[in-house]
Amino acid sequence: MGASARKKSLHVISDGKLSLEAFAEIAGEVEPFADKFHLREKHRTSRQLYEGVELLCNEGIPIHKIVINDRVDVAWTYKTGVHLAFHSLPVHVVKMHFPDMPTGCSVHSLEEAKEAAKQGADYILFGHIFETDSKKGVSPRGTGSLEALKKAVEIPVLAIGGIKPENVTEVLEAGADGIAVMSAILQAKDPAEAAKLFLNKFNEEGKDEENI
Repeated sequence: MGASARKKSLHVISDGKLSLEAFAEIAGEVEPFADKFHLREKHRTSRQLYEGVELLCNEGIPIHKIVINDRVDVAWTYKTGVHLAFHSLPVHVVKMHFPDMPTGCSVHSLEEAKEAAKQGADYILFGHIFETDSKKGVSPRGTGSLEALKKAVEIPVLAIGGIKPENVTEVLEAGADGIAVMSAILQAKDPAEAAKLFLNKFNEEGKDEENI
């Protein structure tokens, strides 16, 4: 199966604003349609994140679908994946000590992407692609940068930043292996329906590729 035919993945990332209970409840509704749920809660303690994982599990989220942002200790405790930011431990350090831990990494440039891949990241998250309220005043990197980055690395590349059902096709056409979203699902009136819309776009892209 070629890279273009790989199943596209949908990651849902907590926004640090909702309570952990509220995020877990939404995750429970969205679970059938999403591949991963990230606890990205920079202001919370390890203990709170640990309890957050429990809340997700209680809502029926399988442990393999849970990703902890930054905190390798919490990820190791629950045997989940970890997602590293610029202030986190380096990828190669995590991989050296926890070789079996699924490890993703946020990048913001081609150079950072190449370095993350070289250090052993399992996937990278690149953005922001479009304008987004969480990055006000910062110019988006656009799908052209995404396309160039995708050609430069062999590991999966997920796109983030202002992605909505109406522009997801453009992101997939640029080569993204999947997308990560916050507000498009977390702030939707019907989160499960919003997730379904993204999946429908993924399926449309798959049909287009089959017809090429």
